[in-house]
Amino acid sequence: MQQSPVFNGTRRAFLADFGMGFTGLAMGAMLHRDGILKADAAPGWSPPSGFPVHTPRTKSIIWIFLSGGYSHLETFDPKPALTKYAGKTFDDTPFPNPLKSPLHDIRSRSVIQKVRDTFPEVFPLQFGFQKYGQSGIEVSDCLPHLAHCVDDLCLVRNMFTTDNDHAAENQMHTGRHKLDSVEPSIGSWVNYGLAGINDNLPQFVVLGGPTRNNTRTSIESAYLGPRHSGIPLQIGSAIPLPYGKHSPDMLADEQRNQFRLIRELNSLAAKENPKDAKLRARIRSYELAFRMQTAVPEALDTSGESAAIKTMYGFDNKTTKIAAQRCLAARRMVERGVRFVQVFPTSYGAWDTHSKLKTRHANCCAQVDQPVAALLKDLKQHGLMNDVTVVFCTEFGRTPGMEARQASKDGRDHHPHGFTVWLAGAGLKPGFVHGATDELGFHAIEGGHYVTDLHATVLHLLGLEARRLEVPGRKRLEIDHGEPIEDIIA
Repeated sequence: MQQSPVFNGTRRAFLADFGMGFTGLAMGAMLHRDGILKADAAPGWSPPSGFPVHTPRTKSIIWIFLSGGYSHLETFDPKPALTKYAGKTFDDTPFPNPLKSPLHDIRSRSVIQKVRDTFPEVFPLQFGFQKYGQSGIEVSDCLPHLAHCVDDLCLVRNMFTTDNDHAAENQMHTGRHKLDSVEPSIGSWVNYGLAGINDNLPQFVVLGGPTRNNTRTSIESAYLGPRHSGIPLQIGSAIPLPYGKHSPDMLADEQRNQFRLIRELNSLAAKENPKDAKLRARIRSYELAFRMQTAVPEALDTSGESAAIKTMYGFDNKTTKIAAQRCLAARRMVERGVRFVQVFPTSYGAWDTHSKLKTRHANCCAQVDQPVAALLKDLKQHGLMNDVTVVFCTEFGRTPGMEARQASKDGRDHHPHGFTVWLAGAGLKPGFVHGATDELGFHAIEGGHYVTDLHATVLHLLGLEARRLEVPGRKRLEIDHGEPIEDIIA
């Protein structure tokens, strides 16, 4: 009996022939996953199975990224010594000069110049701090909503990167410096390593940003292939998914009829070849890709959410509305099984406060404080805190010394040597602080964690191991694999 025609070309040729925009891209990814489309591969190599390699602690990640570098010293890492010794040089304080520490040169790798952070005066704290919750963790006065969620937070106060310009955004997402080869983003590795929970939706979703070409790698998949890149979705748009709607000259019924015809032709072939698993997978994939056009708009449609929920997020306030929309959309995405949701709640570089730090940080905090706190509360209300892990991060902190290049003398420069991120939700110790910076908030101490430790922690919680994710000829972050931060895992 003649075998049914199975597509023997490459994925690129299939997409070119099929010409269905994003729907074709999504379908191609599913067909590739099901083994219908061939991939270039070394002999004996096979991609990840799509299953965890150990028992996962979480199902989905919400990765909240604040572009520009928020000040750890004005948010989550109070250093009273900065106020006490304000106006003095580092040498005039009773503490070792951090610029002379061996850690400084070990962790410095600027794309501009080796030493940029020579600050003449210690700059005092711009906000007060109070202790909150049963944990008694100190949080800045400019984050009153998150302060009341502190018993859900797991703070890591000793992160560092090695890039002191904004290419550190890419470093935070890929683990590699701008001078190195391009690596896939953490969301792409998750998409590569695990099968999807919901085939009706993209498994790596991006809400807001990035807005600069030099930060595109924060959502891209490099050599893993475009099917593992983040899919930007537009909230409030009639077409939230790029190319996710049929062309204007095609009626919805016409497209539906096309899919019906394809399904019927495939069904006829399936009857001739009832044991052809690849053909059955192909039929399934066509149908799923078609449904994706409906599933994405539904997931982003918040019209059915209660007024109380929208008020809790801050929909009714122009200051918080954008972040509120993106945070609520993130909850709806993970609720429907999306693996990795990357949220940019503020605009590119908004937290880059070389001057007017107090005013600008107050404005930025006001934009995200209520929506992010609402997200945590909403996840708890929906019973999702045992299935979802939230990561709240930025590319670097801000310097303990005053920004010397600004005439206003009221800001802080870029600071990759030590800063704070936090996590919350599944698999983590709540109301917990791990690590520290020195007395002036300069260097990450108690070991310190390079960003790939954060990546390895996320992968571990999902049941993956960073060292086992690879493709022929490449090993994931061969220089810096990273290790899970065991101390924060519940």
